[in-house]
This record gives sequence, C-alpha cells and structure tokens, in this order.
Amino acid sequence: MYVQQKQHLKHRNSFEKIIPKAKLILKEYDLCDNCVGRLFVKNSGFKSNKLLGKRIKNTLKKNPISKCYICKNILSNLQSYIAKMLQVSGGYQYSTFLVGAKLQPSIIDRDDSLRSKFKLRGIDSVKTDITQQLAKSFARKTKIKIDYHRPDLAFTIDFKNDISELSIRPLIFFGRYTKNVRGIPQKQTKCPSCLGKGCFSCSFHGISEFTSVEGRISQFLFKKFGGTQAKITWIGGEDKSSLVNGNGRPFFVKLLSPKKRKLRLKKNYLQKEIDIKNLRITDEIPNVPLQFRSKVKLSVTTQNKIWTKDIKRLQKLKKTPILVLENGRKKTQKFIYEIKPRKKSPKSFSLKLTLDGGLPLKRFVEGNDVHPNLTKFLQNQCKCNEFDFQDVKLLN
Repeated sequence: MYVQQKQHLKHRNSFEKIIPKAKLILKEYDLCDNCVGRLFVKNSGFKSNKLLGKRIKNTLKKNPISKCYICKNILSNLQSYIAKMLQVSGGYQYSTFLVGAKLQPSIIDRDDSLRSKFKLRGIDSVKTDITQQLAKSFARKTKIKIDYHRPDLAFTIDFKNDISELSIRPLIFFGRYTKNVRGIPQKQTKCPSCLGKGCFSCSFHGISEFTSVEGRISQFLFKKFGGTQAKITWIGGEDKSSLVNGNGRPFFVKLLSPKKRKLRLKKNYLQKEIDIKNLRITDEIPNVPLQFRSKVKLSVTTQNKIWTKDIKRLQKLKKTPILVLENGRKKTQKFIYEIKPRKKSPKSFSLKLTLDGGLPLKRFVEGNDVHPNLTKFLQNQCKCNEFDFQDVKLLN
C-alpha cells in the first residue's frame, strides 16, 4: 500500500511539472490529445499518449479543436487506414508484420519546429507515433505479432496519396532435383515481352513457359505457395541432354510475394520429367559460392583409334591440378579424385569421374581453355557426346 501511494505521488508530481510548459504550447497551438500527450509522455507514468493529452487539456480547461496543428487529425482517424491494411493484406498468410509511413514533409517540419522551439528532447516524432499507433491497433484487431526485424508483411501507409502499400518477405527454399529424361534444359527462357522483369503477358512470373527444370520448379512453387517470381540459385549445371540421378542437384530458390507460408512439405514431389526432393524452407541463400563434388559419367568419341593402354594412362590425371581459364585470363583450379575409364569401341570410351564442381566437362574433354584436357593428354581429338550426373555432394 505504501509503495502504491509513493508511486502515485511521484506520477502526480511529474504531471504537475508538465502543466506549465503544456500551457505555453496550447496557448499558441491547437493540438489533438495524441500530439499533446506525445510531447510529455516520457517519464509521466502514463502509457497512453491520448489519455495523458486528454488529462492535460481537461486540467487546462481547453475547448475541443477542429484540426490539430501538427498531424492534421491523422492520429484521430487511424481506423480508416486499418481498414486499408486489412484490405491490401487479404489473401496472404502471415504471422508477423511491421508498419511504416510516408507523411507530407510539412507535417514533419511542423513537429520538428515545435519540439525545437520548446526544447522538448527525447520525444518520439509524429511519424513514429503514427506508425506505433497503427501497429498496436492492427495487432489488437488481427491478433498478429509486430516484428521489427524480419516481418512476413511490411505495410507502408502513404498518407499523401491515401493508400496502403504492401511488401511481402520472400520465402527461401533449399532442395534437390533429379532429371530422368533427356532434352530438358536447366534454365528457362525469359519472357520476350519483359525480358524477365514480370508483366501481364507472363502473369508477372518473368518466364512465359514451364518447359525446363527452372520452369518445373517455379510452376510447382507458384501452385503450392502462390507468388510472382522464383529466383533460383543453381549449385552447378548440366546440359539439356544430361540426366541428373542419385540424390539430385541441390539448389536454392527465392519465391517473391508468396501467398501462403505455412504448408507441410513432403520428402519427394514427382513432377513431369523431374523430381523435387527434400524441399524445405530456410533462412537465407549463402552469400558465398558453395563447394561441391560431382560424380559424373561421360561418353566420349575420338577422331582416331584409341588403345587400351591410352585409356589406362588417364589415371595420371587423378589429383593433378586442372586449370580452367575464363575469358583467357581468370584461372580456377579443379581436381579429379576418382577415374574409372572403360573402352566401348575402337573410337569411343566412357569415363566415370568424381571431381570438383564447376569443372566444364565438355571443355575438359575437347580442350578449350582447360589444361590439361583429354584431347591434349591423349593426343587424339576427343568429343563429349553426353554426360550424366550420378550424384552431387555439398562440402560446406
């Protein structure tokens, strides 16, 4: 009881200290209850700007005003903007949100000027107060949490144009795919109308067809989660004629503007010509290239007859540094860890390799800015007819 009385006395003393400065301000400016309370709520014992402002104005016997000098009654009419937020977010599944605001510069200037004139320091700005009040009201109405760091939805209330804009946090997925038929390219051709930016012609997907690995994965995500575009980060690549077997090739994908966020994912999704495996939602796409090794089977033909002894010599390439030149300058170094050659005919052989990811296989066979390469090593012009991936293993 004594503690409560002491606290009450402290709040009363704080309130009494407010009155002289509040009287000076309200003598010169017409302010709404919210704006008056905001100027003095720090260390006042009050949790509500509006209630504090109302008490100050009652104490000073101030008459109701028609328009607030600072906010122009925005803080008294926030419910209409709550309705706009509900409307623009309809159809989206989300657990957290955040609110921002675009105000006319004149509102911010009036607020800054008044606070400076009366030496009111450490006070929330009118913009901060507006966004806080909107967020609290929206949270009470929807039972959805405010998140200042990684919200699912971010509202921006444009008071100048009287609209509510919406930003949707993308979903990031990690998964793998296998490709069980030849003739499917990895990447999809961009929409010819917008060149990948997104337009009405392609339903804002950036691609107009779904005839590739990229297209199949994108189409699956659009159907399951909604969204506009799927931005895929590939972990290595293959030819149109290549198969991808084993555990599959890993990939990351950023799904923009998803409608749904909470769906149970199965271990395997059988799509037309490809399978999507172990798909899961993750926090982010790594900002450094991931290291990986591939198990590959190549089919090679030669210009001249190939001898068994030449085939056996290929073992010397094991753990030999292989330099890859890009544009004739940049060099990267790759290694082969396992080699299993097999002669198939006088002018053809197959080759099973375990090697560092990123080694361009056709160039390694045919001899284009890769040293050593099979053509030079065997002194026999080689051609890579096709290559298939039997497994891809991430190292980090």
